[in-house]
Amino acid sequence: MSESFGRTVTLRDGVAVPQVGLGVFQVPADEAQAVVEQALEGGYRHIDTAAAYVNERGVGAAVRASGLPRDELFVTSKLRNGDQGYDRTLRAYDDSCERLGLDALDLYLIHWPNPSAGLWQDSWRALQRLRAEGRVSAVGVSNFLVEHLDELARFADEMPAINQIELHPTFQQADVAAACRAHGIAVEAYSPLGQGADLGHPSVTAIADELGVTPAQVILRWHVDRGRVVIPKSVSPVRMRANASLEGVALTADHLAAIDALDSAERIGGDPRTFSISQIR
Repeated sequence: MSESFGRTVTLRDGVAVPQVGLGVFQVPADEAQAVVEQALEGGYRHIDTAAAYVNERGVGAAVRASGLPRDELFVTSKLRNGDQGYDRTLRAYDDSCERLGLDALDLYLIHWPNPSAGLWQDSWRALQRLRAEGRVSAVGVSNFLVEHLDELARFADEMPAINQIELHPTFQQADVAAACRAHGIAVEAYSPLGQGADLGHPSVTAIADELGVTPAQVILRWHVDRGRVVIPKSVSPVRMRANASLEGVALTADHLAAIDALDSAERIGGDPRTFSISQIR
């Protein structure tokens, strides 16, 4: 098994999350089981899904088919915008567990702040209850900006264990990452390769050529060396294995600095200040 699979990041509540996981955003429902089975067979032990991806059932079927002990797996799902609110959040969590066929999740996140609805605060209180009752190992948020984290700090009994945000070489959200560090929140990078757009950057390809590795391995090692949890998405077993084979990728301080310098503040995904789609289909 790749050394990368043995790496973990310990969250504020003591929960250890495998640092390299598989994201299943945009994996079709009828393909999710096969994709996740391939990932688990290849050594992945961290799978990230969401109610909005409409593939939780396939993920759960793969987990059961793998035969792996539950305590060897780390499964994350997320609350849809249309399910925000205290009582609805509690029901939505149970619904995700039912679709996944699991008694409990390892990590549950508020998918977006969806500020126009004014409900994420109540959703966070519900997540705190779920964790206090032992129904989920850790709770966190996704796509929360500095302003949302600052508001959380003013009213919450506990801060999120993790903030999953769009983060890749050309969009690094340094202000959000700094706020997370200040609050003891781990940073998890989604779209860690810029949905492929960052792979062809000359600085990245030059490092890859120098080291004899792929551009994806360079970027993912940069994330790992910066201490982030990372969830690259792939449906190719070959790329899955390559994405997790990072032990031979030795980036120097100059390499890391060169990638740090690529930030152009160009977001690919939705803006957390305005994204308000219900996500319910």
